[in-house]
Amino acid sequence: MGRVWIEGKEGTFLGYGRVVLLERIKQYGSISEAAKSMDMSYRHAWELVDSMNHQSRRPLVETATGGKGGGGARLTEAGERAIGLFWNFYNNFRKFLKQEMKGFRI
Repeated sequence: MGRVWIEGKEGTFLGYGRVVLLERIKQYGSISEAAKSMDMSYRHAWELVDSMNHQSRRPLVETATGGKGGGGARLTEAGERAIGLFWNFYNNFRKFLKQEMKGFRI
C-alpha cells in the first residue's frame, strides 16, 4: 500500500523495519535476540542501531557490555518517543493513502 521512512543526514533514520527492531530490543533486552527474532544478522542489527543512534540528538538504544551478569540493550526515553512518533506518522500516512485511493482503479 505504500512505504514511508524518515531520512537523516546519513540516509535512512527511521523506517518500518528499524522501528520494529527497536520494539524487539525493548521486548528482549538484547540486540542479538531482537535480530534473531527478525531473521536478521547481529551485525546488520548493530549497524542499524548505530546508524539511528548517530543520527539522533540523543541515543535511542543504550548497550551494556557482557561480563558476569551478561550484557544487554535497552531503549532510552528518546527511543520510546521515536517509536510512538513513527507509528503515529505511519498510521496517518496509511489513512492518507486509503483516502487518496478511493475510486482509483487501473
